[in-house]
Amino acid sequence: MTETTGHHHTVSSICCYCGTGCGVEITTDGSRVLAVTGDGAHPANFGRLCSKGRTLGDTTGRPSARLLRPTLRLSKDEPAQEVGWDSALDAVSGKLADAIRQHGPDSVGFYLSGQLLTEDYYLFNKLARGLVGTNNVDTNSRLCMSSAVTGYKLTLGADAPPACYDDFDHAECVLIAGSNMAFAHPVLFRRLEDAKAANPAMKIIVVDPRRTDTASIADLYLPVLPGTDVALFHGMLNVMIWEELIDRDYIAQHTEGFAVLKRQLQEFTPRAAAELCGISEQDLVTAARWFAKSAATLSCYTMGLNQYSNGSDKNAALIHLHLATGHIGRPGCGPFSLTGQPNAMGGREVGGLATALPGHREPGNAAHRAEVAALWGVPALPATPGLAAVELFEAAAAGKIKVLWIVCTNPAQSMPEQALVRAALEKVDCVIVQEAFSSSETLAYADIVLPAATWPEKDGTVTNSERRISRVRAALPAPGQAREDWRIADDVAQRLAASLAPERLPAFGFVDAAAVFAEHATTTAGRDLDYSALSYALLDERGPQQWPFRDGHGTARLYGDGVFATASGRAQFVDVAWRTVSDKVSAHFPLRLTTGRLRDHWHTMSRTALVPALTRHVEEPQLAMHPRDLQRQRLNSGDLVKMRNKRGAIYLPVVADDSLRPGVAFIAMHWGGAALGGQGINALTTRVSDPLSRQPELKHAAVAVEPARLPWRATLLLKGDALAARARLDALRALFPYAVAVPVMLGGVEALRLRLAAATAPDAAVLQQLASVLEPAGSLSAALDDPARGILRRVWLQSKQPLGFVLAGDVRADEALSSWLDGGAAPDSLSALLTGQARGAARSRVVCSCEGVREDAICAGIARGLDVDGLKRELRCGTGCGSCVPELVRMVAV
Repeated sequence: MTETTGHHHTVSSICCYCGTGCGVEITTDGSRVLAVTGDGAHPANFGRLCSKGRTLGDTTGRPSARLLRPTLRLSKDEPAQEVGWDSALDAVSGKLADAIRQHGPDSVGFYLSGQLLTEDYYLFNKLARGLVGTNNVDTNSRLCMSSAVTGYKLTLGADAPPACYDDFDHAECVLIAGSNMAFAHPVLFRRLEDAKAANPAMKIIVVDPRRTDTASIADLYLPVLPGTDVALFHGMLNVMIWEELIDRDYIAQHTEGFAVLKRQLQEFTPRAAAELCGISEQDLVTAARWFAKSAATLSCYTMGLNQYSNGSDKNAALIHLHLATGHIGRPGCGPFSLTGQPNAMGGREVGGLATALPGHREPGNAAHRAEVAALWGVPALPATPGLAAVELFEAAAAGKIKVLWIVCTNPAQSMPEQALVRAALEKVDCVIVQEAFSSSETLAYADIVLPAATWPEKDGTVTNSERRISRVRAALPAPGQAREDWRIADDVAQRLAASLAPERLPAFGFVDAAAVFAEHATTTAGRDLDYSALSYALLDERGPQQWPFRDGHGTARLYGDGVFATASGRAQFVDVAWRTVSDKVSAHFPLRLTTGRLRDHWHTMSRTALVPALTRHVEEPQLAMHPRDLQRQRLNSGDLVKMRNKRGAIYLPVVADDSLRPGVAFIAMHWGGAALGGQGINALTTRVSDPLSRQPELKHAAVAVEPARLPWRATLLLKGDALAARARLDALRALFPYAVAVPVMLGGVEALRLRLAAATAPDAAVLQQLASVLEPAGSLSAALDDPARGILRRVWLQSKQPLGFVLAGDVRADEALSSWLDGGAAPDSLSALLTGQARGAARSRVVCSCEGVREDAICAGIARGLDVDGLKRELRCGTGCGSCVPELVRMVAV
């Protein structure tokens, strides 16, 4: 809804980050965002926002960060030229038509995003299947949620999470498996913290190879080896059966297949399962007892279960625990997959996966295809199975995909086995990239670029993790010539239909997003998710609604009547066998690398990197290893290492982290080529996928770590537009094996940090380029150079205040100069500092992003005797989004 006060307008909308679906209030003056606050009336968050949501306004209004005009290159070796929209749309439809005529419809592929609105998804799906004639339409949700989809369908019969957020308030036991809720879904974690405070008897079990911030709330923490969750859940169910903790009446009345699964479980004794998982037998038994004996047990899970080659098995094995104990369909109960992206759920509803059709229908089902064809007014839908994400890029690398349309996602960073993905992007005849932000690594491969509108410039709907549909409303016009995604798809569809199938023109030509939603809603009629009665008008009047929406009411929980969405109406126990990870450790690759999220960043950072304040908690890419592993490798925290496996190698600093178990290493998933140079962390991950969900094993890779042997170092720090500065460094960075460039915040001002390393000093010309490429105009330079030794030391000043510095070959002054630029004390002697004759204070890390509270201030407060409440009162840390509170608790406890 919209309110106007003077020249200010406030619009109700939804946060564009995770699948929590938080309501936001966006206040603008008509040209820029003035404030973003939580919507106190929205049932997903009741006014709360995390650090990312609170800073959404800071991601807008930066023309240098946006794509503003369409571009086109006529051949791969020619530069892109700006063109008008008519020329761009004609080019897209022409390329599609040519590929279809010459190579058939399956020579075309669409790769979409869980960040699209439902209306966008719907139009692209209709364009692909109803006009182009291909099922090659998949989404980056394949990388995060497809195993959860498969697990639900295998056991409960439909892709429908049965629980809701209100269940946190009713649960007596909560099992969190493979989810760092504290970082990935902070607002939901705050709700869990509140529920625990209101009911201290609640038992919380956290299953994760890392002792994450989420584990700080655990009554029982199970540090399982990566990929061993099936063994854990089978072992727990074995205990439940042996100790008669299962609900035999529920099993008999509402399920099938238990007897077959029970035979499979015999070998998973508590001892055997615990040994496979690397945990104690007693802890496994305790987890089983708490889960089964609780009056209401809720489980929450996400990528730690999904992103494995046996992710579907993991999901099914966890759901088995609920079916065996009857913990489903009641308040506080149920298996609850937490959606990673803001509208992955909506994309699944419209059939935005190669393995789905609108309304939870199946493309392999002839009757379902006929139903959708009739709804769309087209003769038929394609029957040939579509290519899922990994298969789509494999086909592209083999030359089978001639036109690839990528929308609102960044596969040149996010897909596994980047060497293959980038080779595929180079092989495709025409790569179309529809994108809002100019920092996407995939843009380097684009033949046609279509500038897209983004939050807060779009109207539509999204569906969150609890099946709640909310209205997204535009608060500002799109900048430049950027257009809404659904409208771009519709414009191309009309051109393509006129060229290939004029009789299908009436299927397109929508007047607005409301008309798109209205048609989409009809495809859900009579289906398990039925919300055919919903409309924009009803959502505007009554607010967000959960599906299925029948008889004028939404549905909070599913399967309360014990009737499931299967042919028999009974839930299914699946005969799940134990399989280990696909990428096995060995003498050559002895470490298990796992990935995860940072607290204040999102996906490939194309949006969150626009808020350098969000980088202050973890500023740079780093590899975390257990101190014992560092000692074994004779490494020290801060050393530069080379991490490699049979797929690739990257360089980065290593840090000691005793939250990991020995033998397990961790790196954040966000660091791609834009930050790291080269191909980013997914140079190492594997494309081996779950055979059912076709989701790749992004969570685990076997790697080796060794000293980098790159003794020559350089560092640069410069205030100003970080993304623009980074773009000017691209050619220089390509010369170095280690070349990290990240936005940072210095004294409230944006800056760029560059770090370089090489085996030997570069030649004098490269040093001179490093000294001059970013030198601020009108600045004075304090210089102490020794080119013969590959040493460069420059500090850029303006009115005696530091603007930046570059150090090459001798970086001893880095920390002190960084502290000075961040508002710290000026050095007594700049020349003494630069030559290593004096030392300055190190720059302190920010712990609380919302209030900008640094670690040194918190430590000083603790030294004065402040507890967590005292720190909140005096320093205000932990009083914003609350995401830093678990870290404050740890710091106080030391």
